[in-house]
Amino acid sequence: MATLSTKPGQRFSVPDWHTSSRLLSADAERQRSASHQVRQEARALRNETNNQTKWDEHDNRTRLAERISSVNRWKETLDKCLTDIDVEIDALAKVKEAVERALQAKNLPLEVSIECLTLRESRRAVDVVRDPVEEELHKEVKAIEKVKRELQQRVNEAFDQLCRLQGARQELGCDHRRKVEALEIDRVCLSLSTNSPNISFKVNPTRVPGRSTALEEWEHNSQYNKENAEAEMKASAELREAALLLMAQTDNELEAQRAATEFALRKRIRDLERASDELKWQEQNTLEEIAELEEEIRRLEEDLRRKMQALKVAQTRLETRTCRPDGELCRDQVQYGLTDEVHQLEGTIRALKQKLVESQAALDALYRQLHRIQTDLGCKANSLVLDNKCVDSRRKLVVPAEKFVPEVDTFNRTTNR
Repeated sequence: MATLSTKPGQRFSVPDWHTSSRLLSADAERQRSASHQVRQEARALRNETNNQTKWDEHDNRTRLAERISSVNRWKETLDKCLTDIDVEIDALAKVKEAVERALQAKNLPLEVSIECLTLRESRRAVDVVRDPVEEELHKEVKAIEKVKRELQQRVNEAFDQLCRLQGARQELGCDHRRKVEALEIDRVCLSLSTNSPNISFKVNPTRVPGRSTALEEWEHNSQYNKENAEAEMKASAELREAALLLMAQTDNELEAQRAATEFALRKRIRDLERASDELKWQEQNTLEEIAELEEEIRRLEEDLRRKMQALKVAQTRLETRTCRPDGELCRDQVQYGLTDEVHQLEGTIRALKQKLVESQAALDALYRQLHRIQTDLGCKANSLVLDNKCVDSRRKLVVPAEKFVPEVDTFNRTTNR
């Protein structure tokens, strides 16, 4: 007999089936509603972000263009400053060379006076004195040396100013090169688009570089370089005017001083001759005193030898009497007398030695004095020769200067900077 098979599982009722259908419909409605809301929000977000991206890119492109324009204006300003400073450097270098030539031209008028001063530097000992001759010689060269010092100062100032101009130009050049490089970079950035082949994601692109500066600092740096260059160019122009004015000045004071110098030189020669005669007389008297003092020293030495012998006798007597037997070893009048004699002789010997030392010192002082006198005589003779050479050398001053142009400029004082 056949039977129906029974399927395993739970059996749902009809109301449950209807309830399940309604729930599925409600869930489908909610999901479609949520999906519709998401689609609407996504569409709004796309529109908003597209607009935001478009305007951000437009604003930044505008900022890049304005930045390029600003940097380019500074570049053109620096171009002009560089041109001006190059012109000023060239002008100042030419003025410096002209001042150096003017300084070189001042050497010849000083040659004779410096030669005389150099000759008189060979004086010895006490004759190396700032006498009227030397004073007049220094006065003679004072005017030209003052001009030379001022010219040398202008050369030094021009050199220092050239260094400052070069430093300012170097700063301008570095700033100019940086702006050219920045312009190239910003122009490349301005040319980029979403279709450019060389765009890619970067690691931490929003980081702030360690060497970055604020916009105000960038502006201040360029302004400072420009103002510094302009200030140095102004100072250079003033220095050029001062140098040209100084080179235009002339000085004619040496001719009036020459006669006074020669008068003092001849007077000095007469004084040296009189001083030499006085020293010869002093030399003779000193030699006589040395002879007398040497004789007295010889006598003191002889007397000291005799006193030493007498002291030996007295000390030998005292020492010998210490060998007396115990009972006879007494302090008698002989003992006291010999002791007093020894003390007296020792005092006498000390006094004689002291006097001998004093005499030797006096003799040494006399010999030193004699040496000084003889040295001074040699100095005076040397000074006479030198001053006479100065007289002969100064005869060149009455001859036109162009006949005495030296082959080698020994007294060139131009500083080779």
